[in-house]
Amino acid sequence: MSASQTSPATPVPADDEPTLLVKIFGKDRPGITAGLFDTLAAYAVDVVDIEQIVTRGRITLCALVTAPEGSGNAEGELRATVHSWAESMRLQAEIISGRGDNRPRGTGRSHVTVLGHPLTAESTAAIAARITGTGGNIDRIFRLAKYPVTAVEFAVSGVETEALRTALALEAAVRGVDVAVVAAGLQRRAQRLIVMDVDSTLIQDEVIELFAAHAGCEAEVAEVTARAMRGELDFEESLHARVALLAGLDESVVDKVRAEVRLTPGARTLIRTLKRLGYQVGVVSGGFTQVTDDLQERLGLDFASANTLEIVDGRLTGRVTGEIVDRAGKARLLRRFAAEAGVPLAQTVAIGDGANDLDMLNAAGLGVAFNAKPVVRQAAHTAVNVPFLDTVLYLLGVTREEVEAARTHE
Repeated sequence: MSASQTSPATPVPADDEPTLLVKIFGKDRPGITAGLFDTLAAYAVDVVDIEQIVTRGRITLCALVTAPEGSGNAEGELRATVHSWAESMRLQAEIISGRGDNRPRGTGRSHVTVLGHPLTAESTAAIAARITGTGGNIDRIFRLAKYPVTAVEFAVSGVETEALRTALALEAAVRGVDVAVVAAGLQRRAQRLIVMDVDSTLIQDEVIELFAAHAGCEAEVAEVTARAMRGELDFEESLHARVALLAGLDESVVDKVRAEVRLTPGARTLIRTLKRLGYQVGVVSGGFTQVTDDLQERLGLDFASANTLEIVDGRLTGRVTGEIVDRAGKARLLRRFAAEAGVPLAQTVAIGDGANDLDMLNAAGLGVAFNAKPVVRQAAHTAVNVPFLDTVLYLLGVTREEVEAARTHE
């Protein structure tokens, strides 16, 4: 098409223009959609809207079309022809007369992702009722995934995202499901940098506790770690106290700890899929570069930053070197990675579980608390409480089919 040419505008009927809603139900088989529109084509109608869904082999196909022009009997002929075609296909048809298009969606549009393991009818009813109670309207629902969790997405309009998020967070806590609410729009698919915590997020372990097990002080370190993650202790102070207990360990323990690290279920799938979609992925850790550098190489991460254990004459000194990666440091590194990636901060996603992740989660466009401590779940934009890290993909609108496609095309 040349620059001087313009394409015809999509037909949008006036509010008072006659339209027909044609609904088809029955057992799905190839050719139904083509057959319906081939039947309608004989009456020169314009397609205004289409919606089709197949559930357990049963199709529901809806077509909103302009009423046929011509003699007063044209609509009656169309109805008879569609019903006859449907009967020949062993389908049911319903045709409803009306005027105009769908009513415009309300302002304040959001995507509400609900994760259940399992997703019960009771919790689904409660979430839907809470959406309605906030003044929102559910415009569409579809399934994102059926495993490792059931994930469904509601397209909601008529209520502001923050108000909806607050209301559904309360309901989710009561019902034991995970609910994420993000604003609709292009920005959702434009999030191009994801930064994760490492300990108890990307991996199942607390790295310093792995080191402590080799030093025979695991219980002491674990207690200090737990208090720091709950926000009861200053992170930097607790870090120095724990690392001091490692003094004298032979540096060969580094390789042993690397071998002991266990990735969180779904971690490889998450990173592989994100990379296939063009995202950049980084990690920030209050742990140690001796482990995160290895993870960066193994997983193909774009960014990694952590504290560094000091090693002198082949032994750990019980000290760390360089700038401390603490709560404020993680947020600072998120900003640095975003600048290096050329990604606006509003288009970043941060994932973490502990109190020292809070600044990073709040600074990101979307902060996800992953199996987090209560103080973190309450402060983050959304929370995921199932043990599969790749479920974060569903919060971004990625379907399980897209995840599997990323695996297939490696």
